[in-house]
Amino acid sequence: MFDSASYSSKFISPQQVYQSQLGKKLVDDPSQLEAVSALEELFWQITQQKDSTEQIKGLYLWGDVGRGKTFLMDLFYDTLPTKITFNKGKLRLHFHRFMSRIHNALKEHSGQQDPLPIIAKALANQFSIICIDEFFVSDIGDAMLLAGLFTCLFDNGVVLVATSNTPVERLYENGLARHKFLPFIGLLQQHTQSINLSGERDHRIQHQLSESDIQTVFNASPNIGLAAKMDFSKLFSELTPKSNIVNKNSINICHRDIQVERMTDMKLANSVAWFNFYALCAGPRSQLDYIEIASSFNTVMVSDVPQLSGKVRGWIKARGTEDGMGDNQAIETGERVISYAVNDDMTRRFISLIDELYDQGVRLFLSTQVPLAELYLEGALTFEFRRTFSRLIEMSRG
Repeated sequence: MFDSASYSSKFISPQQVYQSQLGKKLVDDPSQLEAVSALEELFWQITQQKDSTEQIKGLYLWGDVGRGKTFLMDLFYDTLPTKITFNKGKLRLHFHRFMSRIHNALKEHSGQQDPLPIIAKALANQFSIICIDEFFVSDIGDAMLLAGLFTCLFDNGVVLVATSNTPVERLYENGLARHKFLPFIGLLQQHTQSINLSGERDHRIQHQLSESDIQTVFNASPNIGLAAKMDFSKLFSELTPKSNIVNKNSINICHRDIQVERMTDMKLANSVAWFNFYALCAGPRSQLDYIEIASSFNTVMVSDVPQLSGKVRGWIKARGTEDGMGDNQAIETGERVISYAVNDDMTRRFISLIDELYDQGVRLFLSTQVPLAELYLEGALTFEFRRTFSRLIEMSRG
């Protein structure tokens, strides 16, 4: 245990900030105390580190949606000094954004036989600690990269703090070639302490949802196209002066055009874009598209969001494909059978979109065909969508 008392005048620690906010912004939750204590200990270990070769164990905070994992990690991150020890900094990214950074680095080092150690060394030279929010592995490409990347990061003394809805041992569960991913699970268990925030309180949804709670979400009537168009046309006009509107019907994102209903100049401080749901989520989009959209606009409007629920059924799918068939028919040449609902591909993209908008603090307006609580009641993504619903409620309250 480090002597934090002698350093208290130099630093404000996570525990001090947490205690100061109890009864104000924070509701007392005993289930968070173990995580706060562990973050406090890690804070003092990192800020007092004298030997760069010392191995410091990080943290893996997991639990149900709304339990305060991201809040606690961000509280910890914000209390760390900009330069921690050995003139190195800190990095905090959403998991999608972190992997995007790694994939971009791989492109820059294309042609080299083994670029991961080079990429990891460059990160380790910059950062003492990396904080990753929403650690959730579903892509086989990411799964195969992680063990090699983090072996190099840990070997170079980088400390990891991560949040997830999934316990370490269940990461990438039922994924393709999961046996090749298992060494990474062992690596995480070796280099992080796993803490379950097991409280029953969802801090994003602390009381019954009512119509007055929904500030940034519109629930349109069943003839959603007409109702939403009228509401959103008026809303868009209220959000931005006419002189700021750009005369475009599409925007190039990640080298592909996405149809846009209306938009302002992206260079404006209060940039706004209005998209139809199907333009954003019905086509072959990835989190990279949503990262760029969230980085480009301060406010995003999404109209015509349908009910996404559907009956789960088995589909035959070709190995490695990402999306369902356009005619919703199983194919005979596939190599595996998976179970999902007809709208789950769109739902998965919608989840990624909300993750990025939430993470970057983008203001969101939705028009939905059904009440928010009924958007996704049935399908293969009920676990993942609980987080999305919780985040939408938090975003709606500003």
